[in-house]
Amino acid sequence: MKILLVDDSKASRMIVKRSLRQAGFGDHTVEEVSTGADALKTISDSPPGLVLCDWNMPEMSGIQLLEQLNADGHKVKLGFVTSEGTDDVKQRARDAGALFFVSKPVTADKLESALVGILG
Repeated sequence: MKILLVDDSKASRMIVKRSLRQAGFGDHTVEEVSTGADALKTISDSPPGLVLCDWNMPEMSGIQLLEQLNADGHKVKLGFVTSEGTDDVKQRARDAGALFFVSKPVTADKLESALVGILG
């Protein structure tokens, strides 16, 4: 399965990729983009099986990306991997259709718990 990793921090993307491998999901293809706009284009051109998205990014936040995908009729599985963690943020994510919410710092255990039902 192709996983699209959306985060403006290269270091965060590297940590998530390493954690995916450590959690046993290393056989999936991971594509990286650093902006919500790039994610929209990538999803339109070649929809991934799953999107792992940061919440706080310049120009287009992760929630704005998810809301735009919904408005455009794109049905993609998306979950947040972010340092945000308030109840309001989590509720807004769920209301927009996010499948999961993993708090940073990311660990293999956190990703495994969130993704085992999605990636098997």
